[in-house]
Amino acid sequence: MVTANRERSDRCPGALRPWAADDGLLVRLRLIGGRVSATSLRSLMSVAEEYGDGRIHLTSRTNLQIRALPSRDGRLPDEVLAAVEATGLLPSRAHDLVRNVMVSPQTGLAGGRADLRSVAAALDAALLAEPTLGELPGRFLFVLDDGRGDLLDRRCDLGLVAADAATCQLRIGDGHGPLVALDHAAGELAELGLRFLSRRGSGPTAAWHVRELPSELAAASAPDPRLPRSVGPLAYGEVPGGHHLEVPEGLLDRALVDSLTSISEFLVVTPWRGVLVPGEPR
Repeated sequence: MVTANRERSDRCPGALRPWAADDGLLVRLRLIGGRVSATSLRSLMSVAEEYGDGRIHLTSRTNLQIRALPSRDGRLPDEVLAAVEATGLLPSRAHDLVRNVMVSPQTGLAGGRADLRSVAAALDAALLAEPTLGELPGRFLFVLDDGRGDLLDRRCDLGLVAADAATCQLRIGDGHGPLVALDHAAGELAELGLRFLSRRGSGPTAAWHVRELPSELAAASAPDPRLPRSVGPLAYGEVPGGHHLEVPEGLLDRALVDSLTSISEFLVVTPWRGVLVPGEPR
C-alpha cells in the first residue's frame, strides 16, 4: 500500500464541477463501459456547437468531454447545465464525478467469457442508489474485463475479471480478491466502495485510490489460474462485433457524429480514443 502524500483535493472535472481551462470551462460526462446512445451523442454535439468549441473530446477512460463553455462564477450557467442534463448523460447530480466504469468494449457483441453489460448496468444502479457512494473521488476507477484480457493492463481501484460465464475474480487495488458469482459482483463492488470511503480519511490528504490506503481494503487472494493473459489494445478496423474506428486526436465533429449515429443506435467509446461501431463486419 502507498499512503497518499498530497496537499490538495481531487480536481477531476464533471458537469457540476467543471475545469477552468484557458478557453473556457471543460465538462466531463461519464459513460458506463463507454456505451452511448446515438440520440445522446447527437444531443451532446448540439450542446458543444451552441455553447462550446463545436467538438466532443474522447478520453482514455471512455468518457466524453466538451470544452470552451461559458462560465458564471466558475460554474456552468443554468441554461448550459440544463442542456447538458437534457442529453441524458447526467442521471444524478450527486453522482456526477463517480460513474467511472470501464468495461471490455466488445462485451456482449463478440467473444469474451461473459457478457458484462448487465453487470455494468447493475454496478451503475448500485452507485446511483447509494448517496454515500457519490463521495467517491473523481479519479476512482472500476474496470470490468470480460475474460478476454483487453483491460488487464488497466490499473484500477476496484474491478473484476470473468473466469467463466458465471464467475469472476474481483480486483482490489493492485491485487486480487475472492471469486464471486457474476450475479453478485456489482453488489460486492459497491460494498467495497463504501468500505474504501470509511477508510480513506478526510481533507486534502484523503486517499484517491485503493492502493493509497494504509492497510488492505480486503484480504488478498492468488490470481485464479483461469484468468487470461493481457492481450493489449483492440485493433482498429474490422473486428468481431463491429468496426473499431480510430478517432484522430480523440475529437468528434458534427460530420463524424452524424455519420456514426446513422449506422448504429448506440456506440462504444473505447479506452484507446476510438469508437466501436457495432454491426456485422463488412
